Order: sequence, then structure tokens, then C-alpha cells
Amino acid sequence: MLLRFVDLLVYEWIGLDPESRLGGTIHFFIYDTVKIFLLLAVMIFAIGVIRTWMPQKNLKKWMGSGGIWGNLVAALFGAITPFCSCSSIPIFISLLKAGVPLGVTFSFLVTSPIINEYLVILMIGEFGMPITVAYVCSGLFIGTASGAILGRMKLEHFLEQDIINSSSEGEDEGDYTLGSRLRFGYRESLSVIKQIWVWVLVGVAIGAGIHNYVPQESVHSLMDATGIFSVPIATVLGVPMYGSCAAIVPIAVVLFQKGIPLGTALAFMMAMAALSLPEAIMLRRVMGLGLIALYFAIATLAIIATGYLLNGLSQFL
Repeated sequence: MLLRFVDLLVYEWIGLDPESRLGGTIHFFIYDTVKIFLLLAVMIFAIGVIRTWMPQKNLKKWMGSGGIWGNLVAALFGAITPFCSCSSIPIFISLLKAGVPLGVTFSFLVTSPIINEYLVILMIGEFGMPITVAYVCSGLFIGTASGAILGRMKLEHFLEQDIINSSSEGEDEGDYTLGSRLRFGYRESLSVIKQIWVWVLVGVAIGAGIHNYVPQESVHSLMDATGIFSVPIATVLGVPMYGSCAAIVPIAVVLFQKGIPLGTALAFMMAMAALSLPEAIMLRRVMGLGLIALYFAIATLAIIATGYLLNGLSQFL
């Protein structure tokens, strides 16, 4: 319904050519902006309401104890949430505000866009079950390992404390009524959106431009000609290629069908899903540039390693 409305707005009411890059860019910007803000409002509201039943100390104990166990739990939680890299950020913020350790929240932030129900369904249809299972396992490994590494580095001082420490005023646990729980969720949603809406607009605008003006044919040709270095090159090229799951899977399929090794194609897809420039811009409201760069570097290295591993295992899949 939303897509149909944006089609009418951009192509019929405004009158832009659906085949033009400008028309595609504006359509992408409007559609993704509305979609992300709706997701932000609904998900932050829902998480805020849930938090009234979930004391911060218990949530922190559940996801923060047992060493790498907390990272694995967060990665599994990310795997069952159907969000892109940008719309995962509000839950990432909510987890931080609830006292969940930084490294654990990163495990969620990495895994959520890499693995979701829609992407898995598309992959089963295009690649088959064995490759999809290998992809899901590699995504869980990347999220768990990346979060565990970042968590051991004690980087909490890079966080922007004003947004992490801000919270909606509410009653103590046990004093909530249904109405007060809903009001808490509403205030939480409004508070976070007020603090990041500019970053969302800037990020989506950049993503829309990249999506419609970066020639994918050139990317395919470059990966095809780089041999053993195709995995890191595919990963680095995937970062600016912002797109939805519906666009990511067909691109990986085309690469694979054209003879690009399986791990290289999937590394490109992982980078597109988990590491995007719009995501980095939105994260700037939450953390310093040094932590963003380190997060991207560790996740990139994990994707590259997984790409080589999948290339080695591809003959058995």
C-alpha cells in the first residue's frame, strides 16, 4: 500500500519518469524515509512498552552474563528481527539505554540486517537450502564474534551519553498501569526520533543517490577480474551499495550465475545488508567516529573471512 502511494506521488502526481535516475532517486528517498520513520515509531514504542515489564538489571544480567553467551543471544535475537541496518538502530539504542553491554548490542546490530525472514526465504528459493543454512550460520558467527571482540575493547567512552542516558520519565517497576505503559512507550519513541530524525534524512538521501547512480555493471566486472582478492574487494564495494533485501538477493544471484565464487557473492551481499553509509551517518548520533570506524572495520574483516570460508566450502554445498 505504501509502495503504491509513493508510485502515485512520484510518477503520476509529480510526473517524474520512472525510468530516469532522478525519478528513481526521489522514489527511493520518499519510500525509505516513510518506511524507516514508521518502523522507528512502532519499534521504539513497542520496545518502550516491553521495557516497563523488563527491569533494566534483569535485562542486563540476561544478555550480559556468561561471556560470549550474551553475544550469541543478541545475535539470535537479531536473526529473528526483520530489519535493515538503518531500522535496527532504534532497538540498538534501546538496548544500550536498558544497560545491555556495548559488545552485546553490537552483536544484535550486525546480525539483524544480515539475517531476516524475508532474506532467508528469498535465498532458499534462489540458492537452495544448504547454501542458505551456511549463510545463516556465517551471519550468526559474524554477529557473535564481532560483538565479542568489540565488547572486550571497553569502548563505552565513545558513546554519546546524552542520548544513551536520556529516558522518558515514568513510574518505578510495579507502579505501571496499562495507560502509563503506553505513555512511556510513546514518550520513548518521540524522544529518540527527535534526536535522530535529521541523521535519518541525510542517510536515506545518500543511500538513494548511491542506489540509483552507482553502476552495478562496473561493480560486477571489477569483482570478476580480481581473482583471489575478489572477496575483500566485493566486501568493500558492498558497503556503499545501499539497498533492501529485495534488491540484495537478486544482485548476489546474478553475480553467482556469472561465475563469481559463492563466498565472494555472499560477502558482497552481507556488506550491502550489514554495513551501509546511511547506517554510519545515523550511528554518528549515538557514537563517535572512532567507534563507528572500528565497528565497520571488525565487521568487514569478519565478512571477508566468512567469504573465503564459504568459497572453500562451496564445492560441498
